[in-house]
Amino acid sequence: MELRVLGCSGGIGADMSTTSLLVDDDILIDGGTGLSELALDEMKRIRHIFVTHSHLDHIAGIPMLLDSVFEHIDEPVLLHARRETLDALQAHIFNWQIWPDFSCLPSAEHPVLRFSEMRPGERCRVGNRSIEMIGVNHVVPAAGYRVQNGVGSFAFSGDTTSNEGFWQALNLHDTLDMLIVESAFPDEERELSSRARHYCPQLLAADLKKLRHRPKLFLTHLKPGSEARILDQCREQVEALDVRRLCGGDRFTL
Repeated sequence: MELRVLGCSGGIGADMSTTSLLVDDDILIDGGTGLSELALDEMKRIRHIFVTHSHLDHIAGIPMLLDSVFEHIDEPVLLHARRETLDALQAHIFNWQIWPDFSCLPSAEHPVLRFSEMRPGERCRVGNRSIEMIGVNHVVPAAGYRVQNGVGSFAFSGDTTSNEGFWQALNLHDTLDMLIVESAFPDEERELSSRARHYCPQLLAADLKKLRHRPKLFLTHLKPGSEARILDQCREQVEALDVRRLCGGDRFTL
């Protein structure tokens, strides 16, 4: 199983794009501005998009991707998300005012996009990969995902802060090879972090003690300008795990 990081920043700028992870060549987890890294032929191969939540930095690239592949694919892209996320996308993005409703284009019978509700705890099988949705704690209904094939596994927290469910769900499995988890703010902004329901290093370090696995750990969603400070603080406080920063362009084989 191949994992390619198209974008993972908490903002945009030169060499910074927001969250989008490509699994092999046909599955996306989130569709932020990192989707601009894909060539058209690569976009045409995407069959499934698993969305963590409705915030713009995680979905901004999806409307443009659908527009780009509109005339080049024979079957719809399946967009998997919680019901609340699907409702938000339909009401506020694919509403003919912000963007056309691709769930009924070119026709309702043969659309380029289909919405697929997924609930926390459910798993979706795509080829030899199993994608499990895990509920997390954010300001809107949100989810993380655990992805596994016959060889390896990784988990992605999406946007979240202190919670029990994400760690409990990961502990139910025998293995976890790689964990991608957010830490959006430095500890100096812990109050803001809590209000926005994001991790800061102190909160993340406390929650990581709940995890019985010892995966490779990568930090994502770091706010621009605070990356080095957040990384240093996490390395000071996280015990037993080697803390690394996730970067756009990273590639992994699991």
